[in-house]
Amino acid sequence: MAMTVTDDILIINGRVVTGDGSTVFDVGSVRMRGGTIIDVAAGTAERTENNNVVDAAGHTVMPGVINGHAHGCVHGPSMPSGSLPLAASDVEYFRNRHLLSGTTTLLNVCGLSLPDEIEDRGHLDHPLDVHVTTAHTPSNLGAAMAIDGKGLTGRHLNATIEETIEQGAKAFGEAGGGQTLGGGAQDYRFIPEAILAATGVRIHPKSARALKEAVLGRELDGTTASPELLEELLRSCGLDNQISAEDLTSLIVTTVMPPVSLSLHGFEELARASKRFGLAGIYHHAVPTAKTLLRLAEDYPGARMVAAHANHPSFEPEECVRHARALKSRGVAIDVSTLDCISTQWRNGPENFDALIEAGVVDTVSTDYAGGDFDSILAALQRIVHLGQLGLPAAVALATGNVSRILPEVAGDRGLLAKGKRADVAIVESHNLARVRHLFSNGVPVVFNGVRRTWTPSDLRG
Repeated sequence: MAMTVTDDILIINGRVVTGDGSTVFDVGSVRMRGGTIIDVAAGTAERTENNNVVDAAGHTVMPGVINGHAHGCVHGPSMPSGSLPLAASDVEYFRNRHLLSGTTTLLNVCGLSLPDEIEDRGHLDHPLDVHVTTAHTPSNLGAAMAIDGKGLTGRHLNATIEETIEQGAKAFGEAGGGQTLGGGAQDYRFIPEAILAATGVRIHPKSARALKEAVLGRELDGTTASPELLEELLRSCGLDNQISAEDLTSLIVTTVMPPVSLSLHGFEELARASKRFGLAGIYHHAVPTAKTLLRLAEDYPGARMVAAHANHPSFEPEECVRHARALKSRGVAIDVSTLDCISTQWRNGPENFDALIEAGVVDTVSTDYAGGDFDSILAALQRIVHLGQLGLPAAVALATGNVSRILPEVAGDRGLLAKGKRADVAIVESHNLARVRHLFSNGVPVVFNGVRRTWTPSDLRG
């Protein structure tokens, strides 16, 4: 594709889905110039002399995906636990996975990284447009230190939300996390590591979850604990000759509970900040936090709140729908995450995801992290359309126009194929939305024929 910086890029003959939730052209065209969409129309557009034409016949043209909840894509402390930063090569790997899955904009919600840690000075900028959140409040920092905190320096511990907003943080959160509130990171990291250190046996995350819930219950308060199951679970995990039920109980309590009360208090700190500063807050939503989040929605009606991964595996399907409806009725946006429940299904299944989509309560779809096993957002949209849970325009809006509306500070200038919007455009296969053919970010081709392309000024001059 030879072009000059002043030439138009004209996409023709594709099925165009604009991202507004209702508009689709069976055959349409999108024209871009200088990083901006200048026309979207039904039918086949007329070519002009300076057009660089992309024929999208057999494909669907849609806005670039906006991922409003992800981890692992910045170079600062990782996760709400303030753990050590990921290796630069891992950050690049995760960014490439998102980019090759049609994502052009991503909000990294670890919360304790700083805006200047989006890029690493030793590496070239990546075409994925990455933004960060802030959770620099006393309780959130305290919860991180109680569980890990090894990635936090004095600079991170002394930062304030006021400073990080001024430096470019775009939202609050993630309030809480799998590490600090007994969620998925306890299942795939902290509990298995503690059991391995104590017994020499490595257990599967599903086994860690079962042991955790038997000891603490799903709400972490013991009300639904099943201590009578421990001996059976110890045998099934191969631990019966390695550790007693009493010692295992102590190990799990010691591993999971230290940050929990601090983390829950951090929810309220960020709700107050959201009301004060007007930015959205992203909250870890699971069985242990559902009551707190509902109370905060009532106590802080001026706060902008997003219930993250409302399909969390701690919920039963009916339960997650009931909580989502209650939160949505109080103005809370409902996010579902792919986790690893769409195609990988190693730790989690799609039951809660499907239940929420079919109930019609979902506002946005994100990936979260799932220990790095996250499935792509486009794979989730393909599932939604294939199962007939939503029509194509409504499904696409969950990852484009809706995210732009709920997080305008991150993506208010994109997420729609409309005149004047930033030219973030994905071209995907119509019969499998998860297959990305081409991707344009700010009008520049960053994935072409399924391969990440790095373009230089000489490429653009043709």
